[in-house]
Amino acid sequence: MKGVPLPKAYDFSAVERRWYGEWISAGLFRADAGSDRPAFSMVIPPPNVTGVLHIGHALNNTLQDILVRYKRMDGFDVLWVPGTDHAGIATQNVVERQLAAEGKTRDDLGRDEFIARVWRWRQESGGHIIEQLKRLGCSCDWSRERFTMDDGLSRAVREVFVRLFEEGLIYKGDRIINWCPRCHTALADIEVEHEMADGRIWYIRYPVSGGGGHVTVATTRPETMLGDTAVAVHPDDVRYSAVIGRMLHLPLMERDIPVVADDTVDPAFGTGAVKVTPAHDFNDFETARRHGLPAIDIFDKNAHIKPGFGPYSGLDRYEARKKIIEDLKAQGLLEKEESYSLAAGGCYRCKTTVEPRLSKQWFVKVAPLAGPALKAVLNGETRIMPASWIKTYEEWMTNIRDWCISRQIWWGHRIPAWECKACGELIVARETPKTCPRCGGLELIQEEDVLDTWFSSALWPFSTLGWPDETLELRRYYPTSVLITSFDILFFWVARMMMMGLHFMGDVPFVHVYLHALVRDGSGQKMSKSKGNVIDPITIMDRYGTDAVRFTLCSLAAQGRDIKLSEERIEGYRHFVNKIWNAARLVLMNLGGRHEALDAARVSGLTALAGLDLADCLYEKWILSRLSAVIAKVRAAFDNFDFDVAAREMYQFFWHEFCDWYLELAKPSFSSNDAAKKRTARVVSLIVLDNSLRLLHPIMPFVTEELWHSLPGRQGYIMTAPFPMSSPEFDSPEAETLVNGLIEVVTAIRNIRAELNIHPGAGVKVMVIAHSQRAMDIMESHGPAISTLARVEEIVFLPVGGRRPSGAATVILEDLELFVPVEGLVDIEGEIKKATREEKRLASEIEKAMTKLAREDFLSKAPREIIEKEREKLKRFEAQMEKIVNHKKMLESAIGSRDRDGQAFL
Repeated sequence: MKGVPLPKAYDFSAVERRWYGEWISAGLFRADAGSDRPAFSMVIPPPNVTGVLHIGHALNNTLQDILVRYKRMDGFDVLWVPGTDHAGIATQNVVERQLAAEGKTRDDLGRDEFIARVWRWRQESGGHIIEQLKRLGCSCDWSRERFTMDDGLSRAVREVFVRLFEEGLIYKGDRIINWCPRCHTALADIEVEHEMADGRIWYIRYPVSGGGGHVTVATTRPETMLGDTAVAVHPDDVRYSAVIGRMLHLPLMERDIPVVADDTVDPAFGTGAVKVTPAHDFNDFETARRHGLPAIDIFDKNAHIKPGFGPYSGLDRYEARKKIIEDLKAQGLLEKEESYSLAAGGCYRCKTTVEPRLSKQWFVKVAPLAGPALKAVLNGETRIMPASWIKTYEEWMTNIRDWCISRQIWWGHRIPAWECKACGELIVARETPKTCPRCGGLELIQEEDVLDTWFSSALWPFSTLGWPDETLELRRYYPTSVLITSFDILFFWVARMMMMGLHFMGDVPFVHVYLHALVRDGSGQKMSKSKGNVIDPITIMDRYGTDAVRFTLCSLAAQGRDIKLSEERIEGYRHFVNKIWNAARLVLMNLGGRHEALDAARVSGLTALAGLDLADCLYEKWILSRLSAVIAKVRAAFDNFDFDVAAREMYQFFWHEFCDWYLELAKPSFSSNDAAKKRTARVVSLIVLDNSLRLLHPIMPFVTEELWHSLPGRQGYIMTAPFPMSSPEFDSPEAETLVNGLIEVVTAIRNIRAELNIHPGAGVKVMVIAHSQRAMDIMESHGPAISTLARVEEIVFLPVGGRRPSGAATVILEDLELFVPVEGLVDIEGEIKKATREEKRLASEIEKAMTKLAREDFLSKAPREIIEKEREKLKRFEAQMEKIVNHKKMLESAIGSRDRDGQAFL
């Protein structure tokens, strides 16, 4: 493209396709394990193989790509490992739905054929999200793509399982687990999503056996009373001291159960007497263990009542609840019922309400693993950002329960355990055993369950690098440098990687963990299909270009704050992409001949300026000083994961300082007859453009690569060019002071013109009182620039202490007073009347909105989005009011000065 004029419009779709293909072909994303450069490594949070790119993925992977591009340009050997997760439950559900459409079930196929069917689906449809990540511009080392069910990772999973079993950290036992009646599998505690819901609480009378009254028990799940084996009260609760140790008659089941005293009972809940159902409540299970109570499982895998429970057998849990309530009423044993808010737990995959259930499962003893993982964070070996999440991490790791790792599905890593049919010996082995080591039996039956998906992903930082083999990659890239992920999988995934990494590698899996927030819609609402407010990243990339989407996400990624994303914001940054394109066209069109081009080509950084004499080049010294400062700020922002700060600094510098000010100030030099001045402006503008493109590249890779190849003398690709370094020798406080003064003056005059609606083509006179030598220097040295940029026809200096001009709009700066006579330019009285009318209208709207937002009934009953819209409306009215008040003040300053003096100042 070098030497070819840039088109007027930037065609992002063609550019993105072309450059991504070139980067892949050139192998630019590949790490070099044999390199002598410092290593920087990351592992991608593996998206589900069933997934499609959503806006959360777009944010997460954009931030990762920004870091790896920055580090690659900064001289690091970068490894970014991509891959996908086999997503046991989700993937099995997808294939089972396909079978259902054919009128089949997985049982019709059998386990082996069903697994083969899933693998076929994965080959045909499972890589969709990877292609979408490429569309986003992700520069992963695709030659190292991994899958949690590939041979290498499967070997690592088996090795970890066997070692933990041999160390006594994995066991099989009967414990309470979360059961999904829809997916027919156990779930870990953190795979259950809790949401507040409206429920009921029922008060049921349990008669004292042999007469003597009753004990009233409060419960939110009356159907589970079929499995009650005791009633518990607090030992100090005097209301029940007479019945502790006695037997109660369990309604409907015709059996007796004891009253036990237990310190964990809350006397303030309900009646202070709680039913104990060990097989269907986590707390009750522990109570039963303390008191030696039996456990009765009343549910089958569908959460239907099992046989043996009379008229309730076969009923769905909610049907059973309804019938039990009716029967209790009929027997006069239901004392009352009340509304009650409770936290309902749902399966994180299918949203079905889970059922606590006693089951024989495989568990990991996590306490011995959690201790070192917590210590590593508290000691700073791994730094979690934002730091506010450390306390949450500490609380969770301190109170952690054993991890249920078995799942009753077919797709996944089958547990490497076998039972000898002859003697019952349990065999856990790395390789499939042929005979029983205890009795020599040949009939060995493998465990049917598979491992929790999070078990394999917990090994991701080291299994993807070749563990358990001692590979070069493992030695070079572990521990990884950074993990970027969403805060909501801090416990699903991050904590488990910490535990496994420390246990098997002896070191933390990552040095930094950056937890980004949720992406919400422009009103702060959580995105959902039902609300119709979902933003599809592929659609908006097609509409606005990938660079605009990436810059938007980066600019909003402030640590610890949810992201409010709207199409308007994306469209705004699409204009920024156009601004970059047009600025490059302007610089290149004004570049001049071969000599200036080569001068600039030799200076890719700020180490020298090709022998240019900048002594009298104020604007060039200023822009180079600002460039050096912004480079330092952007570097610091990337190093501290302040992505929004980096974006803000780049945007401010390029759009405002470079485009709005320097290029405008340099235009006279571009066409000057002074060869030295022209050459200096051309070379400096190209140097600033060059450095700006390299600064912007990690966030906006496509437009910057396209423009880079239009610059003279540039070799290779921008993504392998050095990231800019700041140069203190170009810091010029004096130039910054003078040019900032110019900007302040021009901005003040422009504001007067805008506030008073002075016609853009009309020239104005400006009168000045300078209260310092600095102010005088600014006005004298920048006279031509002020005249051009603010359409000023004449600048008149007034004596300090003299009479102020009348009929003029006034702005008072730090050490400078500016007066713009407006007689004949503005109908001041008419404008004041219009402003007053608008001020009254806005005051009325503000009062109405404030009154509405102060009403308790509105705040308690209106939907959240309606309340948020009302607040946004109030903010909009207040902003308009501020603007109209300023406008009115400006008008009144002009008319006030005229009235004081009675005549215009000449």
